[in-house]
Amino acid sequence: MSSPPARLLAAFLACLALIATATGFAPPGGGRRAGPAGTPAAAAYTVELTGDATGGQWSGHERVSFTNVSARSLPEVFLRLWGNAHGGCAAPPVTVSHLVGAAAAVLSAGCTVLRIALPAPLRPGERHTIGFDLDIRAPELTDHAGRFGRHGAYSHFGNALPVLAVLDAAGWHLDPFTDTGESFYALAADFTVVFDRPAGLGVPATGSSADAPGAAGRTVTTATARQVRDFAWSAGPFHTVSGVSAGGVAVTVQATAGVGAADARAILSTAESALDAHARAFGAYPYPELDVVLDNDLWFSGMEYPGFVLDRVKTTALVHEIAHQWWYGIVGDDQYHQPWLDESFSEYATDLALGRDGAGCWSTVAWSEPQERITNDMAYWDGHPARYGVVVYDYGACALHDLRRLIGADAMARLLRGYARAHWYGVSSTAAFTAAARAATTEDLTPFWAAHRIDT
Repeated sequence: MSSPPARLLAAFLACLALIATATGFAPPGGGRRAGPAGTPAAAAYTVELTGDATGGQWSGHERVSFTNVSARSLPEVFLRLWGNAHGGCAAPPVTVSHLVGAAAAVLSAGCTVLRIALPAPLRPGERHTIGFDLDIRAPELTDHAGRFGRHGAYSHFGNALPVLAVLDAAGWHLDPFTDTGESFYALAADFTVVFDRPAGLGVPATGSSADAPGAAGRTVTTATARQVRDFAWSAGPFHTVSGVSAGGVAVTVQATAGVGAADARAILSTAESALDAHARAFGAYPYPELDVVLDNDLWFSGMEYPGFVLDRVKTTALVHEIAHQWWYGIVGDDQYHQPWLDESFSEYATDLALGRDGAGCWSTVAWSEPQERITNDMAYWDGHPARYGVVVYDYGACALHDLRRLIGADAMARLLRGYARAHWYGVSSTAAFTAAARAATTEDLTPFWAAHRIDT
């Protein structure tokens, strides 16, 4: 869908501002695309990067255009430099310099937050562009591979690009980084990222990629992604296998040298079937392709980004990460404060795709303390990391299975598909989901939420 002319967009957003709620944000609309849950919104990221011979370091320029969709003026915005959680201010892997369109910039939160004072307050409906030089150096990882780092001949760049922080009714989301789960929260945006790379270096990435000849021995790859919350890529001498799902989504599996050809082909088949299964359950996958990067040296089973999955050769993990294309990628949420909205839902979706009905799973539940709840935030789980997977993944999926049994399989299927449609490219919340569930049944769900420790 093409963007409207700037004049019409400004007028439309000004109208939204006039009907904004007391919190300063326009009420979300129904239909295919939810209204803005925060600001700045309608962001467009344009990035040009040149990689070194190893693919572990990239330098270039990033421009970010955005619109203030709140009812009040914005004197500032914030960028999240999540990659700096891996080096801190002493050795930041992501550096920003030579800002334009900004009056000043200040780093904080371990250099993962960059406050940008705007030249003048950005009024409701107005659009602004900032730009800066960008250097990204993948941290060297010796014992394992990670979502951001270089290990051997391969580098992964998850959450490496600076992205806008979100201001919503709760304020600016400047939460700390966590390795227990995720801290990320971003609004859907458009990305165009150009990689000038050595010709022998693969760069699987979010979005659809097209190659063109560069300077001698180099290739220029342009990756374009629309309505995604983040952008990730990897670099290295991958071996590749490709296919197309029954639903028409192009799938490319890029594997490191430690992954055999038979495993890569098996993962390709799993990815294709998982995409189709999740699409049947929650709505058609809206992007033309999905890249899966296989690396058995990852210290975790898998990690998702829009149109891009990092995974070990592990079928269940892959199906789970692909479910995240819907639960966080398409239907967003605040992963720091409400992690169950993507993890529990993706685990439940994984069960559905693999033909598991969760029979008997709730009978094994044992809470460790009165404060333990499925809906706890990452601050709680960072203090109880051993319980995070058990409660948020396992108990959360069990709760959704129990909800299906209570309201009926058909009602549950309609609930989730309708909820995804209502929040497509928007932002979910526990309050919104529990309200939708109440509307889907004549059952009184109050005892259900209490028994399953889901705060509404």
